[in-house]
Amino acid sequence: MLTTNVSELTAAAAYAVDFARQQLAGKKLLVLTGAGISTDSGIPDYRGQGRVARHPMTYDVFMGSLEARSRYWARSYVGFSRIEQAKPNGAHFSLARAEGRIEQLVTQNVDGLHEAAGSKRVIDLHGRLDRVICMGCAGLLARREMDELLRELNPTVRKDESIEFSPDGDAEVEATADFKVPNCPNCGGLLKPDVVFFGESVPAQRALAATEALERADALLVAGTSLTVNSGLRFAKAAHKAGKPIVIVNLGATRADELASIKIDAGTTPVLERLLID
Repeated sequence: MLTTNVSELTAAAAYAVDFARQQLAGKKLLVLTGAGISTDSGIPDYRGQGRVARHPMTYDVFMGSLEARSRYWARSYVGFSRIEQAKPNGAHFSLARAEGRIEQLVTQNVDGLHEAAGSKRVIDLHGRLDRVICMGCAGLLARREMDELLRELNPTVRKDESIEFSPDGDAEVEATADFKVPNCPNCGGLLKPDVVFFGESVPAQRALAATEALERADALLVAGTSLTVNSGLRFAKAAHKAGKPIVIVNLGATRADELASIKIDAGTTPVLERLLID
C-alpha cells in the first residue's frame, strides 16, 4: 500500500495523488464521504485532529424521555443555523464536476452540501438535517418550519453563533429546564430529525441501494471519514473482498487503512481537486 502523510499537497502528496489517478483511471467509482469533507466549509468533524471525541445523543436516549428530546432540540435549535449557512467547498464541487465517472456518491454527512454543490447521484446514508420526521404518521416537515415552531414556543431563547457545534448541529449549550418541544402538526406525534442517530439502523432500502451501487462500481474512493461507524466501514470491507481498488483520503488513521490500495493522509479539498479534475 502506498501511503503519504501531509496536510498540504507537497511533492510527495502530489505523487501519491497522481498514482491514485492512474489506479482509478477508466473506472466507475463509488465515493463514500464523511464529516472531514465538510470541515473546509466550517463544519467541524467529531474526531478530527486536535478535537476531543464527542458522542452525540443516541436513538434510545432521544426516544426514551421528553427531557432528552428537550435537551436535543434546545441544543440543535442553537446550532442548526450554522449548518444551514454553510457553503460547499472545493471538495464538494470537485465531486460534483466528476459525476460522470462517479457511479454513486454515498455520504455519511447530514448537511446536504453535496447536493448544494450540484451532485445529483447522492445517497444520504444517514439522512438529512434539513428535514424532520414524525415518528407517528411518518410525515416530513422542513427544518425551517420546525425552527419556527420552536421559536414560537421558546421566544426568550437566543441563538449565539459563537458557540461550538457539531456536524449534526448539536451546539455546546445546556438546555433550559423549560425548553418546549412541539408535536407533529398533523397527528400530534413525536418529532425527530430525519437523520440516523447513533444506535439506529440505516433504512433497509437506502442501505440496499448503496450496496448495489458498490457492486456496479469498479473502485471505492473514501474521503473525509475515519470509518469509525460500521455503516461506512462495511463498504471498504465489501470492496476489499471483491478485489476492488480502495483509495482513502483522510487526515488521520481510519479503520480500513490496512485494506486500502492507497492511503493519502491529507485534506480532502486539495486532493480531490487534483485527483478528479482533468
